[in-house]
Amino acid sequence: MYLKRLQLQGFKSFAHKTTLDFDPGMTAVVGPNGSGKSNVADSLRWVMGEQSLKLLRGKKSEDVIFAGSDKKSKLSLAEVSLTFDNKDHKIPVEYSEVVITRRLFRNGDSEYLMNNQRVRL
Repeated sequence: MYLKRLQLQGFKSFAHKTTLDFDPGMTAVVGPNGSGKSNVADSLRWVMGEQSLKLLRGKKSEDVIFAGSDKKSKLSLAEVSLTFDNKDHKIPVEYSEVVITRRLFRNGDSEYLMNNQRVRL
């Protein structure tokens, strides 16, 4: 099992859909200050179920939703998906690929999904 892909849309500074593909082995996220490196780390923590807004560097839940900029208006939801290669079935499900998704809507509603099926945290 390994982390295959991270997809972000509307999460903090990631207004547009962004996909990070990972190959087996080591991966590094590098870039200048302000490029979103910490937001990538926060997204991993958030999609795995983190509830502490302090640990996500926010004060209220909607702080994880893209707040807008000069060029793009604010978004109504944040969505992060993690895709795991599960060919070895370390995650005890029948799927060879497992996608865990978390969504938060600006109205406060949230969803957790596993392979597009609603689940509880």
